[in-house]
Amino acid sequence: MPSTLAHPVHSELIIKKSRFIGCVQPVANRADALCVVEALWRSHPGARHVCWALMAGGHSAAVDDGEPGGTAGRPMLDVLRHQDLDGVLATVVRYFGGVKLGAGGLVRAYTDSVAQALLGADKVPLCRMQALACEVPYAAEGVVRRELAAVGAVQLVVHHGSQVQFDFSVPEHVAPGLVARLSDATQGRIGWRKAAEAA
Repeated sequence: MPSTLAHPVHSELIIKKSRFIGCVQPVANRADALCVVEALWRSHPGARHVCWALMAGGHSAAVDDGEPGGTAGRPMLDVLRHQDLDGVLATVVRYFGGVKLGAGGLVRAYTDSVAQALLGADKVPLCRMQALACEVPYAAEGVVRRELAAVGAVQLVVHHGSQVQFDFSVPEHVAPGLVARLSDATQGRIGWRKAAEAA
């Protein structure tokens, strides 16, 4: 199961006089990641590169920011993928020390910067939620409420009309079993409606 991070964690490496300041942190999407990168440029105006990699919501990005192609962003992204992280931004600010590291040296430096930061990170299991909506006769309301409570349904909204309507979210991995149990428990007298996707 993918994980995200509880909070930002930093690292710092000095390699042949170049300073690499790494950070891994939770972010929701690419727009948030770009805001972080812009803030890093403002905080480090003397830096030569601000390289970054992002895994968020199934989307990824790897930016070398002027380093030779494939020597910074891609290795950083590989570390995030190897650790099965999502909703995570890795950044490395490089202050050039005057000594070229070569392609292999750069790959190692950027990989190590992210890996070192992750050593101190608190990982949090990422639980994707699925939004569901159903309606049942009044006689089945109690059975539905018990099943929803048993699986920890959240964002529960109940409407009483000609039937009882439920809107709720459950962890993605429990949704298929819940749907089957509710169909059995209501003897097929449950109607499913389309619900908006939950994050």
